[in-house]
Amino acid sequence: MSELQKNVLSYTVIYEADPAGGFVVSVPALPGCHTEGNTYEEAEANIKEAIMLYVESLRERNEEVPQEQIILQGKVEVVA
Repeated sequence: MSELQKNVLSYTVIYEADPAGGFVVSVPALPGCHTEGNTYEEAEANIKEAIMLYVESLRERNEEVPQEQIILQGKVEVVA
């Protein structure tokens, strides 16, 4: 792919602390795109690579690269 065809993509990623240590990271807009890392920095580097590979795979199959829709994040409390 030429430099003219490349563009910057931006996706929301969700970092979750793993009880065993490190972080698990997922990309809601890219189903199945997830990874992990022992540190936040490692998890961030790994998810960037996972996103690039995911997008590259879609392009190789001439599939549309998903654009992120509006994602809202919140927290609720319930009494149990």
